[in-house]
Amino acid sequence: MATGKKARNMGKTAKGKAKEVTGKAVGNESLEAKGRAEQAVGDAKQAAQKAKDAVKH
Repeated sequence: MATGKKARNMGKTAKGKAKEVTGKAVGNESLEAKGRAEQAVGDAKQAAQKAKDAVKH
């Protein structure tokens, strides 16, 4: 996996987790949902990149 893309995708997942935890802590359901969605996007992009790398090798 390209290091830059991997870091970006992991960052998106971590940022989403932080939003989710913050949303839970303050009782903001909208922020919590946005965090979960952002995590899903980051995870999906990581999976796609891994699949792409597997095809290359």
